[in-house]
Amino acid sequence: MRTFGPAKAIATMALLASTIIVPPALAAGTAPAASKPAAATAPADTNPRLASVNGQDIRLNDIRQAIATMPDQLRKLPENVIIPILLNQLVDQKAIQIVAEKSGLAKQPDVQHQMEVAAQNALQNAYLSSQVTPGLTDDAVKAYYDKNYANKPGAEEIHARHILVPTEEQANDIIKQLKGGANFADLATKLSKDPGSAKQNGGDLGWFKKGDMLPAFWDAASTLQPNSFSQTPVHTQYGWHVIQVLGKRTAATPTLDSMRDQIRQKLIQEGVQKAVSSAVGQVKIVRYGPDGKALPDNAPTPQPAAAH
Repeated sequence: MRTFGPAKAIATMALLASTIIVPPALAAGTAPAASKPAAATAPADTNPRLASVNGQDIRLNDIRQAIATMPDQLRKLPENVIIPILLNQLVDQKAIQIVAEKSGLAKQPDVQHQMEVAAQNALQNAYLSSQVTPGLTDDAVKAYYDKNYANKPGAEEIHARHILVPTEEQANDIIKQLKGGANFADLATKLSKDPGSAKQNGGDLGWFKKGDMLPAFWDAASTLQPNSFSQTPVHTQYGWHVIQVLGKRTAATPTLDSMRDQIRQKLIQEGVQKAVSSAVGQVKIVRYGPDGKALPDNAPTPQPAAAH
């Protein structure tokens, strides 16, 4: 019922990097020291060549661009971990591209189509990035926080237990036993089909917020008073639940630092929606029906005819 983010990628990357040694100067984003001192007037090379494949250079800026596309948690890893792994990947990619080009694959119609689609996607993403990125400033994040979170109470939290069974009949029988004085935790341990809560702690789910649970489960739990249980079974995609609420509280107001990433994602979503709406407003769109005739502007989106 809950969702958890995978952390495997970070551990894998760190493990792969543990046997690779990077010169400190390279890890810091500068060129390795030359064998002879450079002239005093020579500018520092801020984009040194790190490798070449058939004479095609891979430079530090290529690595930086690859890092920029990584998830936040991976971008925070030290450069001496990220750089060697990404450099090896870029070398491999460049080798494949060169060999593929020589093989003539780029002339095949299906490959040409895929390359055109990739180019169109790159252009689309570049446009959205140009429209959205300027709005992702620290000031914008703080303004959003001040408007939506600062000086406001935190979210409601509920502490509850549940018993999950496959049928409504079983759930009703459990409610009948509870009304007769049966112990909720004992019944959960014995009967619940939720492996995450049944055996270890008598169905206890701990404290949770609204977004942590399915809507039907939250709605039912939020109507119950502490130390009471649901009088009718609650149905979700997992089966039938009997819920017992143990307590309710209001969480502390979240800090700006704890909400920064979430707010940034919200600003990205809003920025993309705004950019898409703006782009759609600047073009002429015509939709066509199954007969090939143009539809009125307010007509519903046509559905393609079913294949026979």
